[in-house]
Amino acid sequence: MDALIRRALPAEARALTRVAHAAKRHWKYPEAWIRPWRDALSLTPPFVERHPVYCAVAGASVLGFYALSGAGATRELEHFWVLPAHIGRGVGARLFEHAVATLRADGVREFRIASDPYAEGFYLRMGARRVGEWPSTPRGRTLPLFVLEVGHPRGRGI
Repeated sequence: MDALIRRALPAEARALTRVAHAAKRHWKYPEAWIRPWRDALSLTPPFVERHPVYCAVAGASVLGFYALSGAGATRELEHFWVLPAHIGRGVGARLFEHAVATLRADGVREFRIASDPYAEGFYLRMGARRVGEWPSTPRGRTLPLFVLEVGHPRGRGI
């Protein structure tokens, strides 16, 4: 994959939102579910300015991005999305490895991930371990919850 990973710009919030919505729709969720997720899938310029948000770009195109939240020794994956045309082509793995390296450089020990169920295999391949479930919407739906010990050698050793 020939893409650059860099800090996202607040002016790119709409482009990042388009990536998130396209990625979520890739899994054929019903629109009745997408509607309540709209705000959660949308980024604003102030969010991008205040959070560590990094994107993979090729030319002027954003191929995928991630956003982190939290402080101290434990951080959370707030967003992680890849354009459907680039799923399975290494963009996600590069973004994830970049996130782990960013966290490790910041002294983080534990990385918590509430994953879309369709991404469970990806996070397992990246070295995370499933530790439970996280409530989601619609009511009764849960997300797999993963933890990656950032300092642990199985944490992709970046």
